[in-house]
Amino acid sequence: MALAFKELSRQRRQTRVRRRVRGADARPRLSVFRSGKHIYAQVISDETGRTLASASTLSAELKEGKKSANKDAAKRVGARIAQVCQERGIRTVVFDRNGFLYHGRVQALAEAAREAGLQF
Repeated sequence: MALAFKELSRQRRQTRVRRRVRGADARPRLSVFRSGKHIYAQVISDETGRTLASASTLSAELKEGKKSANKDAAKRVGARIAQVCQERGIRTVVFDRNGFLYHGRVQALAEAAREAGLQF
């Protein structure tokens, strides 16, 4: 089954960006995925292949009956991922937009994570 042009374009951007963006144990990768209904963020160490922290609009503390597909939800996820990272001693990360354009919900998540103290 062939991918839609939009998804294929995103995968090409993802591959191009992933060539340069690598997460190490000292500075892991903050990967963002957005679907039509939700937004997800993971902090990944590519050296060990482990997820160190994660947050999404499906998390119990962020669900609370609020809308999950808008910029406000993305800001909540960004603040939550920064909080989880700081609890685990992670201060700096490499931002991976995962092929999505740095615009809208992806940008809101990144800015909220920066405001909450995460450096990238």
